[in-house]
Amino acid sequence: MQTGPVDNEIINKVLQGDQAQYAQLVKRYQNFVFTIVLRYTPNREDAEEIAQDVFVKAYRSLADFRGESKFSTWLYTIVTTTCITFLRKKKVPIQSLDTEQVFEVADSQNSDFKANQVEQKSKLQVINEALRLLSIDDARIITLFYQAEQSLEEIGRILGIEPNTAKVKLHRARQRLKEKMEKHFSEAVKDMVG
Repeated sequence: MQTGPVDNEIINKVLQGDQAQYAQLVKRYQNFVFTIVLRYTPNREDAEEIAQDVFVKAYRSLADFRGESKFSTWLYTIVTTTCITFLRKKKVPIQSLDTEQVFEVADSQNSDFKANQVEQKSKLQVINEALRLLSIDDARIITLFYQAEQSLEEIGRILGIEPNTAKVKLHRARQRLKEKMEKHFSEAVKDMVG
C-alpha cells in the first residue's frame, strides 16, 4: 500500500520542524479519511469540511502520536470523534453504514482510476452493496480489516475489544457477508469467480 518513507519517519520529520512533510501523510490518507467520513454524512460539502478538520486536528496532535499502533489506527479515532462532534453541533442525524448514498459517493471517489480498473470497481460495488445488508457492527469490522487494513490488535483497540474477540467477530461477519453475496448477488459472484 505504501511507497516511500514509512509514516513514523514522516511524523518524526514533521515534529523536527519540517512541516511540509505533513502533506505526504495527507496525500497518503485522504481517501481513507474521506471514505470513513462519508459513512457518517453523505453530504459531500460536510464530508470535505470534516476531512479537512480531521487533518488539522491530527497535525495539531501529532506530538501525541506515540507509535504504539499504526498511524491509520490513531487517525481513525480522530476521524470518528470529529465526525460525531461535527454532526452533533450541526444537529444532523448520524448516518449508519446502511445509507446507500454513502457507498455511491465513496465509489465515485475512485473515478480517476484507469479504465482497466472498471472491473475491479464493479466488484467493489457488489461488495459494498452486500456490506449495506449487514449490521453496522459487521460492516464496520470488515471495513476496518479489509479497507482500512487494520490488524486484529488495532481493530480491538478501536472497538474496545480483545484481539481474539475481533477475530471471532471478523470471521462471523465474513460468513454473513458471504451468505448475503450468495443470496442477493449470486450472478455477480459467479462472474467474479469465473
